[in-house]
Amino acid sequence: MDTTRRTLLMNAGVAAAGSMLFQSTAQGAGAPASAGTPPGTQATGLRSQAWCMLRTPQGDTLGVRRENRILDVGKAGKALKVSVPASTDELLEGKGIAGLQKVLAASASTVKPALVPVQEARFGPCITRPQKIIMLGFNYRRHAKETNTPFPKAPVLFNKYNNTLAGHEGVIHLPTRVAKKFDYEVELQVIMGRTARDVSEADALGYVFGYAAGNDFSARDLQYRDGKGASQFMIGKTCDGFLPIGPWLVGADLVGDPQNLKLETRVNGETRQSSNTDDMIFTCAQIIAYASSLFTLHPGDVISTGTPEGVILGKPEAQQIWLKPGDRVECSVEKCGELSFTLA
Repeated sequence: MDTTRRTLLMNAGVAAAGSMLFQSTAQGAGAPASAGTPPGTQATGLRSQAWCMLRTPQGDTLGVRRENRILDVGKAGKALKVSVPASTDELLEGKGIAGLQKVLAASASTVKPALVPVQEARFGPCITRPQKIIMLGFNYRRHAKETNTPFPKAPVLFNKYNNTLAGHEGVIHLPTRVAKKFDYEVELQVIMGRTARDVSEADALGYVFGYAAGNDFSARDLQYRDGKGASQFMIGKTCDGFLPIGPWLVGADLVGDPQNLKLETRVNGETRQSSNTDDMIFTCAQIIAYASSLFTLHPGDVISTGTPEGVILGKPEAQQIWLKPGDRVECSVEKCGELSFTLA
C-alpha cells in the first residue's frame, strides 16, 4: 500500500472508536421503539463503532476499527467459540449480537491474532445487501445553481441497484462502448438501522445506524441521452460499480450532526469538489421522514443524500473534460473517511 493511501486511512476520522461498548444516544434522544428493530443493534451501543467489510483470502468478513488496526470479527469469534455476524448486513439484521458483544469486550491479548493493520487491509463495500438504495438529485443549493436547476419543492428520489456497489481502492470498468461522459459525485451515505414507516422529522435520525462516504458515479451522456429536459437517472447511474461506498460504516454516535460535514473530491490529486452538508436543501432527517411517508425503510437501506457543486456537468461545455481510464478519484466525507478508486 502506498504512503498516500495509508495516510488517508489513518486520518479517516474514525480512530475514536474504542473497544468498549457505549449506550446508544438514540434512546436518549427519545426515538420511538419499532416492532421491526433488529434485537440489540441499538441498545448495545453498536452505533459507537466504525465497521467495515474486510476482504480476505477466505472471503469478505465483518471488521471493526481499533485505532490503527481492524479486528477481524469472524476470526475473533472462532477463537472465542461464539457466533458473530458475518457481515454488516447480518449486523444490521441483529444476528450474532450476543457473541459480538463478547468479542468486543475481550482483552486485547485475546483477540490479538485477529487484528489486521489498517495499512494492510483490503476492503469490500461497507454494505452489500441493502433492500433499497435511494438516491437524491439536486439536493445541494450550489449544485442546483451550477446546473441551472430550480430548487426542488420535495426531495428528488431515484434508485440504484446492488450491482453498483463497489469497495475502497477498487476499479470501475467504464462502459466505454455505450458512454463517454463520466462524472464524479461525492455524497454522504445514510445507512438505516431500524424499520421506519411514517416517522417524524424530529425522530428520524434515531433510525439511522451510521454513515459512510460514497460516490454517485455517473455517465452523463446516458443520463441525458434524450436531452436535459428528460433525465434518465437509472441508465446513467446504475452501470456496474457505479456506487463505491465505504470503506467505513461509521456509527451515528461517532458522527454526530450529519448537517455539518465537509465533503471533497479529488481527481488525480486535483480538488474538484469542496463543500459542506450544511448546503443541503433537504436535511437527512427531512429525507428520512419524507421517504418513510412513501414506503417502509428497512435496516441496511442506503440513502445517498446528493452531491455538492463542482461536478463536470456543472462546468461550461468548453471546460467539460470527462473522466477517462487511468484516472484516480479520491473522495472524503468528514468523520466518515476517505474513499478511493481508479478507472479502467
